Amino acid sequence: MKKKIFAFMAVCSIVLSAVGFGFAETKDNKKAKTANGLLALLPPSDAALTVDAKRLFDEALPQILSGNQPMLTEILSKFDEIKTRTGIDYKQFQQVAVGISSIKASETGYDFEPLVLARGQFNAANLMTTAKTAAAGKYREEKIGEQTVYIFSPQAVIEQNKDKINSSKFGDIIGKMLVGLNKEMALTTYDNNTLVIGSAVRLREMFETKTRISGEVLSLVSRKPNAIINFGAQLPTGLSPFMELDDDNLGKSLAGVRQLFGSMDVVDGNTVVAIAAKTAEPAQAKDLKETIAGFQSFAGILKGSKRADQKIYGRMLENVKVGQTGSEVTLDLQVPQADINVIIGAKK
Repeated sequence: MKKKIFAFMAVCSIVLSAVGFGFAETKDNKKAKTANGLLALLPPSDAALTVDAKRLFDEALPQILSGNQPMLTEILSKFDEIKTRTGIDYKQFQQVAVGISSIKASETGYDFEPLVLARGQFNAANLMTTAKTAAAGKYREEKIGEQTVYIFSPQAVIEQNKDKINSSKFGDIIGKMLVGLNKEMALTTYDNNTLVIGSAVRLREMFETKTRISGEVLSLVSRKPNAIINFGAQLPTGLSPFMELDDDNLGKSLAGVRQLFGSMDVVDGNTVVAIAAKTAEPAQAKDLKETIAGFQSFAGILKGSKRADQKIYGRMLENVKVGQTGSEVTLDLQVPQADINVIIGAKK
């Protein structure tokens, strides 16, 4: 049973943590088309995220954590442990697309409804069987459209087996992540090598309606299709509902943000991050850019610190390239690996 429980958690953790970088038909263009094709299958979503899971494990993690080999070894060894115990190889996951709808839960904030599509070199039906076996009967079946969907309670699985799954740091992470999923989780297949995970509500949106993610959100997430991670969000009421904003220039500018998007990639030994915000009015974008420029004036203070990490933060703040075109403000940053080594704590 311990192996079965580990397998069930493995499926969820790999998929959700992967919760998140010419005109010729090149290999990169093919990968971009695959990611966009998966993204286009999502039901209507306020925000979306794509992850090139293969590059994440093959390129990004080895590069970003190259300065702290014990940390890299620990992370990868946990995924290798999954492969040894269950036969589930994290390297089989290639592309992940996540669509998120936000629903007003209470006056305290928003409740988020994700739907995850995970595609790779695996047999989706076999992974479904693994999940059902691991759940030890604690699931139910429903018919959604033409799909047979299996609905699980992550909380029930964790409580029943917490002595077994909390035996390692990785188990703790999985447990905390799944405890946070206080709703039921539905699981089914889309095709032979694609899993669908989310709430029953989101799966109904996917399989019982023909409406798909809007062209606006799709275009936001597709700005840099070859990046490892891309995200995009429509914010019709700005950022105010999602964070406490002061009634100052920055607060007013952030309240005016209507779209937020960006990407993360690793290129030539650098970690490259790009973030953009589009406001309702050009004047708000101008205020936002000027506020960010004001923050950059503190770079010199941080660079003068005796602490190595604060020196790097100062250099990062100084090196952020801020631009504005109409209502759109962009931030671009390249962080050399040598700086990341200091931030993560270099160890050999």
